[in-house]
Amino acid sequence: MLTSRENVQLAAGHPPILVLVVDTEEEFNWGQPFDRRADAVTAMREIHRFQELCDGFKVHPCYVVDYPVGAKAEGYQPLQAAAADGRCEIGAHLHPWVNPPFTEEVNARNSYPGNLPREIERAKCAELRDQIAKTFGTAPLTYKAGRYGIGPNTPQILSELGFLIDLSPAPGFSYVGDGGPDFTHHPVGPYRFGEQDDLLCLPCTGGFTGALPPGAAASAFMLGARPPFRGLRWRGILSRLNLARQGRLSPEGYTLAQNRALTDTLLARGIRVFNYSFHSPTLKAGCTSYTRTTADVDAFLSQIRNYIDYFLNVIGGVVLRPLEVREILLRPALAARKQ
Repeated sequence: MLTSRENVQLAAGHPPILVLVVDTEEEFNWGQPFDRRADAVTAMREIHRFQELCDGFKVHPCYVVDYPVGAKAEGYQPLQAAAADGRCEIGAHLHPWVNPPFTEEVNARNSYPGNLPREIERAKCAELRDQIAKTFGTAPLTYKAGRYGIGPNTPQILSELGFLIDLSPAPGFSYVGDGGPDFTHHPVGPYRFGEQDDLLCLPCTGGFTGALPPGAAASAFMLGARPPFRGLRWRGILSRLNLARQGRLSPEGYTLAQNRALTDTLLARGIRVFNYSFHSPTLKAGCTSYTRTTADVDAFLSQIRNYIDYFLNVIGGVVLRPLEVREILLRPALAARKQ
C-alpha cells in the first residue's frame, strides 16, 4: 500500500519510545450507517481529564483532530490552552463523511479516505489542514486517516500538503470485509516512505502474540475468516492454545495485562517505538461501547494511567510527541542528505 518503505531504528542505548495518540473526533454510532449530520462534539468536555493525567506525568499527547472538532468551538476550545502551552501536539484526522467538500456518496467504502478519488481525498485533507491551522494557529504536520484508511494516493497527498508523519496503519488487522485496507502483514515498527523518503510512519501498535512466529501467526489467524475454519471458532482455538492472539496497544477492548503482554512481546522482537491510541468519545459515558457508565470512564482512565506508569517506570521508556520521534529517527538520514 505504501511503497518504498525503509525501516528505521532507534540508536543503540536509546530508551523505548511511546507516543500517546487520541483520535479526537465527533460522536457517532459505530453500528449505524455513516451520517453527515452526526457531528456532535459534546464529549470534548471530558478531554481535560486525559490531559490532566498526562500533565501529572509531564508527558505530551498527540490529538489528531477531525473537522467537527477543529471547526466547532465546543470541540476545539478544550484543547487550545494545552496546545498553546506546548503540552500537546495537534494533528489531523480525516473522517470523510463529515469533512468538506461534500461531493462523494456517503457509504462504508467511502468512509476510508484512501478509497476516494485522488482529487477528493486531497481536497478534504487540504480543508482539514486549513481549518486546524485557522483554529490553532499552526498547520498540522501529523496525520491519521479515519478508520485507518490510507490508500495509494495518500503518501503523495501528505507530501504536497506539508505533512511529515503518518499514524494510520493498523498492523495485524484487516478491514477488507468493509472495503478497507488489509494490514495483516504490515510492519509494526516505524519506517520512512514517500517519494523523498522524508515521511515517517508510526503505525498503531498491534499484531500477534503467542507461540507462532509473527508471519505464521498472522496467516493462521486469517484462516478463521475462510471456509472451512469460519464456523469452527478457529481464532478462539488459536488463542486458547496460545498459538496466536490478535491485539492492539489500546485501552479500548484490551486489558492492562493484555497491553503489557503485547508490549513485552514486541520488545523481545526488537520493536522499540510504540503507538498507544484511543478515541476521544470514550471519555464520555455512553458514547462508545467501551465506557457505558461513569464508573467505566474512571476505570478507563485508571488503565491509561497504569500503562503510562508501566512504560515509564517498569520498561524505563519515554513518552514523546510524534514530531519529536521523527527528529530522533530521521535526523541522521536527513543530515546526511544535506551534506
